[in-house]
Amino acid sequence: MATSAATGAVTAGLVDFQAGRNPRLAATVNGVSTTLGLAVGALGSGLLVQYAPMPTTLVHALLIAVFLITTSGVALMPETAARRPGAWRSHRPRVAVPGRIRPHFLLSTPSLVALWALGGFHLSLGPALTATVLHAQNVLVAGVVVGILTASGALGSFTLRRREPRGVLVIGSVALAAGMVVTLVGVAAGVPAAYLVGTAVAGYGCGAFFLGAFGALAPLAAPEERASLFSTVYVVSYLAFGIPAIAAGVASTAFGLRATAVGHAAALIVLAGSVLVGLAVRGRGGETGREA
Repeated sequence: MATSAATGAVTAGLVDFQAGRNPRLAATVNGVSTTLGLAVGALGSGLLVQYAPMPTTLVHALLIAVFLITTSGVALMPETAARRPGAWRSHRPRVAVPGRIRPHFLLSTPSLVALWALGGFHLSLGPALTATVLHAQNVLVAGVVVGILTASGALGSFTLRRREPRGVLVIGSVALAAGMVVTLVGVAAGVPAAYLVGTAVAGYGCGAFFLGAFGALAPLAAPEERASLFSTVYVVSYLAFGIPAIAAGVASTAFGLRATAVGHAAALIVLAGSVLVGLAVRGRGGETGREA
């Protein structure tokens, strides 16, 4: 709850702090830091659980220390908004998408759902699937696979940071779909190399989706609209993170892990394709409007 409550404000703060000469900086930092943090967490946790003493407590002790350091840093940050009456009232949760931004928000929604659903699947059933495909019971191996997915996402956000959001979303759609196809081959045929390569390519597509969605939405929101807009984005994202993972857990019990992975991958390919369709329709509409 604390993490999700902070993400909307953190994202809005990044936009407030970015220099005017670099309007894509906030989206880049947001995409790279989130996915890189997941990669470090997956690899670090895998190492600690597999090889360090106190595997069930050391990870949490280190995280508590990191959070305390972060808290002191946040306390030293300058405030970007003017103070005004109603401090307690301002804590009331608000999610809203201004009318002029809704078409862009709806266009970005399939990409948000796809990237978070893929992440949720890998963080929930990924270790079991990794053990099945790679025939490895080492906890670190599962952490490495999650690290490959998320580190590739950070790479995607960083390498595509200078491109326009529309082009980034196109690249994300193609990469995610291609990555899931290769992953399907690896899962169905039991080929570890294909499974790892597909995971990396799909992770790159996730990073592109993250960057493209936020890059498209961030410049459109006025300063007073940012927190509620980004909170709405994260409401959609966390629902996509959790609900498909629960559904996949139920499905894997009923139909098996491999069949569930195939069905999940197929759904993600459809979502990636819907982003391309939406961009094409939106592009034709824009051209028609200019001609009129």
